[in-house]
Amino acid sequence: MGMKNLTVAVILFMPVAVFAAGGPVPLGPNQGKFGDWTAATYGSGGAKACYAFTTATHGAAMLTVTERDGMHDEVTLTAGTVYPKDATVRLIIGTEKFSFYTSGANAFTTEGATAVAAFKIGTTAQAKSTGPHRKQVTDEFPLSGFSGAYGAIVAACP
Repeated sequence: MGMKNLTVAVILFMPVAVFAAGGPVPLGPNQGKFGDWTAATYGSGGAKACYAFTTATHGAAMLTVTERDGMHDEVTLTAGTVYPKDATVRLIIGTEKFSFYTSGANAFTTEGATAVAAFKIGTTAQAKSTGPHRKQVTDEFPLSGFSGAYGAIVAACP
């Protein structure tokens, strides 16, 4: 994922007040790339946020883990389209299943720490959701490089 896509991804998840702090900064070597994941930070001080993210194998969906002051292991799915009202979203990693609630084009889980633990040992994550016109949508996300990217964001946003 190039710097342009990194910027787009960070913009999707940042509160407007943080934009005055400057652009995203890749974490680690190779423009923040860790296998299939990218790590970056945005902002400074109490407004600093650190992200590890990957995109679906096919499609525009994105899976993100965010660390920031007072909030850790926030796991978000971004569909690329708006989820229908009361959409069902599940993320499956091996035998583990995580439920998400939706808001617009984003879905969030309240089980972030448990999902992060599963990301560290899994090979792929599969998101099953209700998409446009109430059709079932399946997105697959690679987990290769997650541990390195996660280590970089936790170090940058302890």
